[in-house]
Amino acid sequence: VYFTFLYFRYHSISWDGMNGVPHRGKVLTVDNMNPNVKRVEYAVRGPIVQRAVQIEKELKEGVKKPFTEVIKANIGDAHAMGQKPITFLRQVLALCSYPELLNDNKFPEDAKNRAQRILQACGGHSIGAYSASQGIECIRQDVSRYIEKRDGGIPSNPDNIFLSAGASDAITTMLKLQVSGEGRNRTGVMIPIPQYPLYSAALADLGGIQINYYLDEDRCWALDVTELRRAVTAARQHCNPRVLCIINPGNPTGQVQSRQCIEDVIRFAKEEHLFLMADEVYQDNVYAEGCKFHSFKKVLFEMGPEYSSTVEMASFHSTSKCYMGECGFRGGYMEVINLDPEVKAQLIKLVSVRLCPPVTGQALLDLVVNPPQPDEPSYTTFIKERTAVLAALAEKARLTEEVFNTVPGIRCNPVQGAMYTFPCITLPQKAISQAKEKGLAPDMFYCMKLLEEMGICLVPGSGFGQREGTHHFRMTILPPTEKLKIMLDKIREFHQKFTQEFS
Repeated sequence: VYFTFLYFRYHSISWDGMNGVPHRGKVLTVDNMNPNVKRVEYAVRGPIVQRAVQIEKELKEGVKKPFTEVIKANIGDAHAMGQKPITFLRQVLALCSYPELLNDNKFPEDAKNRAQRILQACGGHSIGAYSASQGIECIRQDVSRYIEKRDGGIPSNPDNIFLSAGASDAITTMLKLQVSGEGRNRTGVMIPIPQYPLYSAALADLGGIQINYYLDEDRCWALDVTELRRAVTAARQHCNPRVLCIINPGNPTGQVQSRQCIEDVIRFAKEEHLFLMADEVYQDNVYAEGCKFHSFKKVLFEMGPEYSSTVEMASFHSTSKCYMGECGFRGGYMEVINLDPEVKAQLIKLVSVRLCPPVTGQALLDLVVNPPQPDEPSYTTFIKERTAVLAALAEKARLTEEVFNTVPGIRCNPVQGAMYTFPCITLPQKAISQAKEKGLAPDMFYCMKLLEEMGICLVPGSGFGQREGTHHFRMTILPPTEKLKIMLDKIREFHQKFTQEFS
């Protein structure tokens, strides 16, 4: 009996005494699961957001709170924040989804023409069919033409375009290609701090080495090549730096890089033999006077063959941001430059494993890169709606900076672009100490109290990375203007109260 007990214990088998039947424990446990997965953290959907969902349920159940709704300003989800869809985009998607509507005279002819072209490129003339793994060919051609027009005629090859389920899918795929080696030869990936947590999460999952380089908050979150050199030099002591990730316009910091800065980064990448990854999903979201979006590809080619024929790069765009805000359709693309042909073959193999990106997302992307033209019936409404969305975001960016900078203890850089502000908050030492007693980062403690007392859901800066001893939060500027004003007033009220309570 004793040896039977040892056998059961060794093989994780327990005994059901009621039925006299032995049964094993769980095959998959938290102790034997992939350890990399346990290291993954994703702050924008982390504990504070989970608590916000609980509070929403409590409000529905009649639990009394000092507020009547939770305002979720934690994520760049434009439509969830009340932004209306662009009419033309949804008309064409409706026609693609239910082709019988092509016979309905309520839809403009240009919308019908776009839908018919997309359907003709689909298997069985249905967006319910799989597409080629790299994406529908005519849509990749449209993406190339869009890039050429954006970049002043610099050629783009459709064979270098990979359609994806949002930019995140393509970014993760490219990181997966890069990460290899063991010990000091393990791939190191340089990411900006503060960063969008996709990067740190993907690297944790893949077992890559995260190399932090810090943006300069005192210079409106500028990127400094001197800091890049410090980071890469230090990293070479313990890993093999191979990739440099750039987010422009910045998330969570909202900065827009100058052309000179981009040139400096490209020179640095060439000198240090680094693969460039340019996350450009906010390229239409530029608000500040004197700021302009410059694509890394355009600058790369304008620097001449010394750079354009040697620097390896992937750039990314998405249907989720800009004026579209169509997060749920999961549309995006990646363009690769100077990729080794054998590596490209491996990339094609890798994307084929997931069969294809969502075809509805591909269709939506096609409309973004091939919008109504001036001689088409949908053009006037399209331009009116697009302009209104971007103008409202510019006004909310200005308003957010203005209000926060009137609050003692909050310092906010100009929101030059993207959809977020990342203000620095001064916290009393008593609050910092109490947070540490509870095992929380000080800005997590702050944001959790803000949620419980005011019903506002923000993401603490510690979830994005920040310099030691500083505290921040990320807030999206997406809520409607009137709701944004209410939210800003509540945050001002809370910060003053919080400061008094812990002083």
